[in-house]
Amino acid sequence: MKSNNDILFTRAHLTTPGGVNSPVRAFRSVGGTPRFITRAEGPYFWDADGRRYIDYIGSWGTAIVGHAHPTVIKAVQEAAARGLSFGAPTQGEIEIAEEICKLMPAIKQVRLVSSGTEATMSALRLARGATGRDKIIKFEGCYHGHTDSLLVKGGSGLLTFGNPTSAGVSEDFIKHTLVLDYNNTEQLEDAFKNIGDQLACVIVEPVAGNMNLIRATPEFLQTMRHLCTHYGTVLIFDEVMCGFRVALGGAQSLYGISPDITALGKVIGGGLPVAAFGGRADLMARMAPLGAVYQAGTLSGNPVAVAAGMSTLKLIQEPGFYDRLGTQTEKLVSGLNQAAKDAGVTFSGDAIGGMFGLYFADVVPSTYAAVIQFNKELFNQFFHAMLDAGVYLAPSAFEAGFLSAQHDNAAIEATVAAARGAFARLT
Repeated sequence: MKSNNDILFTRAHLTTPGGVNSPVRAFRSVGGTPRFITRAEGPYFWDADGRRYIDYIGSWGTAIVGHAHPTVIKAVQEAAARGLSFGAPTQGEIEIAEEICKLMPAIKQVRLVSSGTEATMSALRLARGATGRDKIIKFEGCYHGHTDSLLVKGGSGLLTFGNPTSAGVSEDFIKHTLVLDYNNTEQLEDAFKNIGDQLACVIVEPVAGNMNLIRATPEFLQTMRHLCTHYGTVLIFDEVMCGFRVALGGAQSLYGISPDITALGKVIGGGLPVAAFGGRADLMARMAPLGAVYQAGTLSGNPVAVAAGMSTLKLIQEPGFYDRLGTQTEKLVSGLNQAAKDAGVTFSGDAIGGMFGLYFADVVPSTYAAVIQFNKELFNQFFHAMLDAGVYLAPSAFEAGFLSAQHDNAAIEATVAAARGAFARLT
């Protein structure tokens, strides 16, 4: 008898390409049928067959306070009762902007949008408008949304399906995009030496999460900041994923580096579609209606979404929140590392804040080239063994994982126990 997940997936294929509304949700890389989720609470969600899973994607990093947190739900319900959308300014937009600027001092002004792709796309346009230059630098394996200029050797779903770019992207869009190796300081210096005066911006994930979890080295980011300042190039930190995920002030607070523009998303929406880009006041003053760089959105700053995001930002500022989150993430990774060692499996894991990476390699990778070398087939076997045991990991060897504040010791211990069984089954 077919499961409800199988029935829904077959039905979805009739009206939706591939049966999913985002490629990363598909199981094409690991094989099998995606789980259709019916509800979620705390660190768990349930599929269409009523099966419970310990969730380690957390809406791809969004659910940092756990699913269906009572405070967030209450804020959403109260906002919805007042109206879903107005197409006019609200006080809530001001309050969340003030909160973001307070928590990230490099951001002096911020513009709200509805997706991370909108945030990075608009940040690029702003950088080009402010500098009068066209060329940009991005890094192999970093994913910044599905903007044409940035779909060049992207990570995430593109990397999963072995497609380093996307069909439908004109050469005219990507001819100004230079792709360099992540964490290669020498290559970065050479690029600036050759074309520094032509570069509008450099965009980077300071903690990459779309080629699995990869940390930037301090030297790499410090050199980037120095070169951008020297050549008048705009430095954009894409913290859509790691912003408020790895630390209260984002990755920029951990590295002590102030970008010119920051792109945010996920956590600041609390589970609803909110993203943002912001930075230096002189740059943001170039945005319409003040300046000539145009950006608009009917649902930008949606009152219900802003309510979810604002309540989440308040919750993550509670005393000890990040200490507890980091401790649990480290506990998970340490347990997985030990389980793999006991089973004699080549494996390593890394954690930063509420993000983690799992690699079937003997050392934690620091580059895209290193990531694609580890054993993808072993990951696929591990993924399905964990899924069978009620643990939901990202259905791709090239995605970071996420914990929430609700992943308690019981959830961690159950996950490590499942992993011991899974490692024992690997061939």
